[in-house]
Amino acid sequence: MNHLLFIDAPIVIVVALIFLLLFGGKKIPELMHGLGKGIKSFKEGMNDVENDIKFTLKETPKEKTNNESDNTIK
Repeated sequence: MNHLLFIDAPIVIVVALIFLLLFGGKKIPELMHGLGKGIKSFKEGMNDVENDIKFTLKETPKEKTNNESDNTIK
C-alpha cells in the first residue's frame, strides 16, 4: 500500500487546527474565496490558450492554400 497517498483522520484534524490557529476563524473564508477566484481565473486562462491553439490550427491550412494559389497566379 502506498503510504504517501494514505492520510489518517487525526493528521487531517491536527492540520486543520493548526490552520485555524494561524489564520483565525474570520480570515479562512476570505482565503478560500481568494483561492476559488484564482482557480477560476486559471481555468479561464487555460481555456483561452486552448481556444487560441485550435483557432490557429484551423487558420493555418487556409493561409497555406492562399499563399500557394497566389504564387501560381503571379
